[in-house]
Amino acid sequence: MSADNVAAASRINVDLGERSYEILIGGGLLEQAGEMIQSLRPGAKCAIITDETVASYHLAALEASLTDAGIKSQAIILQPGEATKSFTQLQSVVEGLLAQRIERADLVIAFGGGVIGDLAGFAASILRRGVDFIQIPTSLLAQVDSSVGGKTGINSPYGKNLIGAFHQPLLVLCDTDVLQTLEPRQFRAGYAEVAKYGLIRDNAFVTWLEENRHALFDLDPAALTEAIRFSCAMKARVVHEDEKEHGVRALLNLGHTFGHAFESLTGYGDRLLHGEAISIGMVMAFAFSEELGHCPAGRSDTVAKHFKAVGLPTTLSDIPAHEELTLDAVVDKMSQDKKVERGTLVFILAHEIGDAFISRDVSPTVLRDFLERQF
Repeated sequence: MSADNVAAASRINVDLGERSYEILIGGGLLEQAGEMIQSLRPGAKCAIITDETVASYHLAALEASLTDAGIKSQAIILQPGEATKSFTQLQSVVEGLLAQRIERADLVIAFGGGVIGDLAGFAASILRRGVDFIQIPTSLLAQVDSSVGGKTGINSPYGKNLIGAFHQPLLVLCDTDVLQTLEPRQFRAGYAEVAKYGLIRDNAFVTWLEENRHALFDLDPAALTEAIRFSCAMKARVVHEDEKEHGVRALLNLGHTFGHAFESLTGYGDRLLHGEAISIGMVMAFAFSEELGHCPAGRSDTVAKHFKAVGLPTTLSDIPAHEELTLDAVVDKMSQDKKVERGTLVFILAHEIGDAFISRDVSPTVLRDFLERQF
């Protein structure tokens, strides 16, 4: 990819004052990563954090790009999967970065999906009290969501993403070409986060997805670029308004209070991927909104139909071995959600498709009654 192609890539600015950065979206960006990083931080060496799957497909290309730009780099390669977001792996990564003598003027590159981005970003945030990092997301979910906005962290037995920090990247490079190697199930899981943006704030985007989902799943470059561009642009606006989730940014968690509980109870593994859990969670969020009288009847069915059409799960019964889940366990996990305020759950509910809102007055009894009917 030539410099002209890089200049033509879709660019979105995340406006955060001194912490502002660009998101670049397009094909072939991986080949130019070294040149862009060298211009951004001349003389820095880079530590690449990635996983075995991504390394097998794309690490050689990234390393070649860095070498061509005169950048010294070394990779730390981890096991793929949500279970990697743990204290054990965090310690391993931080000690690996120290062994490489990564200094404050150097860079960490998060090269992978959401797991790698969250873990590498958190490691960078605590290494020497803060080292800058760059996101090169390789999954659809990471390109449209987790790589943007500076949320980093790891999981706990008590719940998902409960340990972490806000640490904004210097740059996000979304190379649409790398999605060609993504497993179909992982692509579907990422699609749930794409649809989320429309369900929250823009019904017209939901309509666009209905009309273009076949092109998206065929990995059409133009459709991919537009879906990623729209998603990142919306997230950038929300992050600009509320960087550390004291208000409107919580809307981006539509379905996550339910979904994170299901992820935690299924062990953060292949049994239930993040996007699959969020698909179920968003359908439940609309059903709960209907039951509370906030949303017209039938909207949850519309959302479920959309997700079913692309092969995503929409109910608890779609979770493998769902019989092992219990009402008490789900309620307990939800009580540990990050959005809990002084012991009260904060929910993202909806007035309509494309019109979500934050609710701080959900009765625990009403929630429990609703969940009981989902089992």
